[in-house]
Amino acid sequence: MSINATLIAQIIVFGILVWFTMKFIWPPITKAMEERSTRISDGLSAADRAKAELKEADARVAEEIKKARAQAAEIIDKAHVQGNQIIDKAKADAVLEGARQKATAQAEIEGMVGKAREQLRGQVAALAVQGAEKIIQREINAESHKALLDQLVAEI
Repeated sequence: MSINATLIAQIIVFGILVWFTMKFIWPPITKAMEERSTRISDGLSAADRAKAELKEADARVAEEIKKARAQAAEIIDKAHVQGNQIIDKAKADAVLEGARQKATAQAEIEGMVGKAREQLRGQVAALAVQGAEKIIQREINAESHKALLDQLVAEI
């Protein structure tokens, strides 16, 4: 094979191409590849951190749910206790009101009995006067004998 000027020119052009590529093209490509590699590794580490944070958040959520359930159970228990207290108070109030109404009714009954006795005494006195009139056959003056009638009413 003979080495001619074309081959030498091609070697020189190839050398210039290699030098140009190494000087101007290869550094940005390697820089871009390094940046991409850095971004990928950052993305993977961020994904790992996100997974860890998600697990941590899940644990916190589970803990908060547990606390909320405990608080709800406590509130329900307090509501039951308060409801029972309200019921007991209502029962006690009802018993007191019943006793008060019974006492009021008893007082009314005693008042009515007293009035009935007074009316009965008056009627008995009138009957006694009428009976005495018929026995004596003369009229008894109620005003003049009021003391006698009062004594008769008291005895009855």
